[in-house]
Amino acid sequence: MKNDYSEFLPLLREFQRTEITEWAIYTRLARRTVGPNGDILRRIGEDEKRHASIWERYTGKKIEPVLWKVWLFTLLASVLGITFAIKLMEKGEERAEKNYALVEGVIPEAGRILREETEHEEELTALIDEERLQYTSSMILGLNDALVELTGALAGFTFALGNGRVVALAGTITGIAAALSMSASEYLSQKSEEGNRKPLKAALYTGIAYLFTVVVLVAPYVIFTSPFAALGVMLLNGVAVILFFTFFMSVVRDIPFRKSFFEMLFISLGVAGVSFLIGFLARMFLDVDV
Repeated sequence: MKNDYSEFLPLLREFQRTEITEWAIYTRLARRTVGPNGDILRRIGEDEKRHASIWERYTGKKIEPVLWKVWLFTLLASVLGITFAIKLMEKGEERAEKNYALVEGVIPEAGRILREETEHEEELTALIDEERLQYTSSMILGLNDALVELTGALAGFTFALGNGRVVALAGTITGIAAALSMSASEYLSQKSEEGNRKPLKAALYTGIAYLFTVVVLVAPYVIFTSPFAALGVMLLNGVAVILFFTFFMSVVRDIPFRKSFFEMLFISLGVAGVSFLIGFLARMFLDVDV
């Protein structure tokens, strides 16, 4: 029997290493999580441990978890949420499904493990109820509005004013005022709707997301002396924010990454380009020199 699967031993060891590492991750997350979410994580972890023990019967070797992965996903769960960390980890397993198919013909348990990985764990992760995901739309509102409005405003200010410090001042005032306005609008919007979300908390998520974007976009004008160098870095920062948030949403909401990224990128840079042109025309016709 051993000869039937001996050629797959390196692959089986990799399966075993992945399963035992994920057991360590889920166990650690379960200890840090109270309530139903902790129970869900514990159940998933036990499944992973059972899968690892099945592979160990074939490899005949005890394998330890990959510690850097355990630390990485624990950190991601702390910063970006448990759902993000788990779904990102499971996406890695999706890429290994074709390898399961390779050994399914010679190892009977492979098919059952694959079904559990693709069905049972998806069912469990869908049960996770995380507060920050309930307020995702509020964060999207803050980030999207800040990216579109502030990239446009800063691009226009850059050519109209021509002074990095003045642009930073104008951008900061504009950004803070807009963040307060958006938070107030989100508060009133949530208060007028029936739902489980708390208006004040939704407003805070919107405002914090907006202010975070303001800091990222305005910072280059404080750091660089050339306003046009700051403009270039500001646009790169904007692209980085779009890239990060689109990736986050593609993982937790299972939406296409590429389409969402380019759509948001086109809108933000398009508005920035039009605003830059308006700033150029305003400076030329109004003869403003700061």
